Formats: sequence, C-alpha cells, structure tokens
Amino acid sequence: MRKDALRRSLSRLHAWLLPWRCLLCGAAGAEGLDLCAACAAELPRNASCCARCALPLPTPAVLCGRCQRHAPPWAAAWAPFRYAWPLDRLERRYKFGGDLASGRTLAALWREAPRPIDLPQLILPVPLHARRLRERGYNQALELARPLAQAFGVPAQADALRRVRITAAQTELDALARRRNVRGAFALREGLALPAHVALLDDVLTTGATLAECARVLRRAGVARVDVWALARAPVPGGGR
Repeated sequence: MRKDALRRSLSRLHAWLLPWRCLLCGAAGAEGLDLCAACAAELPRNASCCARCALPLPTPAVLCGRCQRHAPPWAAAWAPFRYAWPLDRLERRYKFGGDLASGRTLAALWREAPRPIDLPQLILPVPLHARRLRERGYNQALELARPLAQAFGVPAQADALRRVRITAAQTELDALARRRNVRGAFALREGLALPAHVALLDDVLTTGATLAECARVLRRAGVARVDVWALARAPVPGGGR
C-alpha cells in the first residue's frame, strides 16, 4: 500500500512539474502515462493467442498448429501485445532511436497487463553482445525487465546469460536464417546456480529463434521449466517459427 501511495504521489508531482504528453499524437497524456486515452485504446492487445508461442489466433485455442506439430523448447509464452500499429512505432523508437521515454511507456504498459498465473523464480533478459551494447548504450530487454521484476517481486539478472559472439541483425532474415544466425551465440556464466523455473525476456517475439537458442542453453544447464516473455508478438515471416 505504501508503494502504491508513493507511486501516486510521484505521478501527481510529475504531472505538475512536467505534464504527461502523448508520444504518438502530442495530446495530453493520461495520468502516469505518456499516452492519451485515445492512443492507448488503439494499442493492439494479444488477447487470443497460442499458450505455447503467443501467436495471435482468431479464436481462443490452447495451441496453434505449429506448436502442435513442433513444440518450441520452452513451456509457455507471455506476450500481452501484438507487434502492430501503434505499439510498433513506440518500440522502434525505443530500440533503434534511443527514445527512452518510449521505453518507459512500454514498460509501464507491460507492467499493467494481466500477468501470468505461474510466475518464475528468475527473469533473464536476452543479452546484447558487448559491442552492440556499446553502440546502443543500453539493452532494451533489460530496461523492460527491471520494472516487471520490481512489480512482481521476482529478481532479474542481467549477467547470467552472455552473447559470446556477435550476430547479424535478425530483422531481414527468414526463419531458417535466424536459427542459423544465433546457433551457439549464447552461454551461461560459469558457476551460476539457476532455479527450477526461469523466464527469458525480450522486447519482441517473431520467429522465436533467439529465445529458443537461449532456452536450450538453460535446459542443458538443468533448468526444469523455461518460459518466454516478450512485450509484443510479431507475425511470423514466411510462416516459419
């Protein structure tokens, strides 16, 4: 209760000193959020999706056809939004444009989304290679993970997974090329003891190649259950996973 009261007080102070302003249309933002009510209502929620990979489905189903034929190496996926207008605009500005205000807004939206029933014991953000981290200045997955970890009371560990070799950007690759691109790209920090239930976190889930490679590393290390969390689920390029 004290934390909620403090958050409300800080929100009122922020609104007085620096009024909330919608990052999409420039109108006055809603309390505690740099989005107006109209733009917030346009955000594409991923309410009907596959329980295993979060692929949007026209009608509720436990598993999509792909997961029934070939299940990914994780137990469940949580992606509360679809990667579509206007959320995709905010995410691109945050990830590639250095717009940290968009990142804070996305983190706030994710924190308020209906949460999974089974929370993990540890959250692991997908790491960037050291060179990419120097270029960008921040790891977008880590900055999204921190507010969730605080809200859920679940620790997030930034240095458990390492990207041991730099990879090409996944954006322009098809599903098969994405899998090849990240094969052997991740490793666990030596001597690390992991709990039985871990969630891997990234900003967008598309083919799942990066998350799948990380999940295999964790499973080989003895983690009994790996879930994947992503802010948004994107359409699968070319119909592949």
